[in-house]
Formats: sequence, C-alpha cells, structure tokens
Amino acid sequence: QVQLVESGGGLVQAGGSLRLSCAASGRTPNSYAMAWFRQAPGKEREFVVFVSGSGLATYYAGSVEGRFTISRDNAKNTVTLQMNSLTSEDTAVYYCAAGAVLSTTPQKYDLWGQGTQVTVSS
Repeated sequence: QVQLVESGGGLVQAGGSLRLSCAASGRTPNSYAMAWFRQAPGKEREFVVFVSGSGLATYYAGSVEGRFTISRDNAKNTVTLQMNSLTSEDTAVYYCAAGAVLSTTPQKYDLWGQGTQVTVSS
C-alpha cells in the first residue's frame, strides 16, 4: 500500500523560507496528480497547489502564487514545495495528497500524508 510521508516543516520567522518534501513509500502512478493542502486551527482544509503527473501543469492558490513553488521527481517518487516570503497567514499543518485527477477539492484525492506543521512567527 502506498503511503505519503511529509517532512520539512518547522518554525520560521516571517519573511523566511521552508522547503517541504513528500515521499511516496510505494510507487504511485506517474499520471497521478500531486497536491499540497493546508489546514490552520479552526479552519477547513485549504488548497495550496497541485502539479500534474508530467510536472508540466501547475496551479496555485492566489494566496501563495509567486511565493510557493511545487516540483516533482517521478523517478524518486517525491514532490517538494518551496515556500518563500512566509507570513503568519501561512501557519498551518501542510498535507501532501495524490489522486487521479487534478483538482482543488480535497475529496478528489485518494492518498494523504500525515501532515507536517509549519509555524511562521511574526
């Protein structure tokens, strides 16, 4: 069974950067879309970005566009999220997800990681 494991979260000052990684323990189809979502305390899970199986198509939430960059390495079954110019609004648990379709809706994704905490201090 494929599992997704996130890493790279932590505490950073506002304006700083973090790099999150998501590794698949088994092999996910290269055609699978990969995405990052986040959930802050008391809020619903929020779409951040997705990338297509080929890595050529990406879509970012407006709140992170220009600051976050997603990339994937199908040979290594990994997806990374480079986060720059972080603000306190980015504080949340970040989840990696995989699914058969590109979507901003969490319900469309079949596989989820356990999440990694990102805390931005102002």
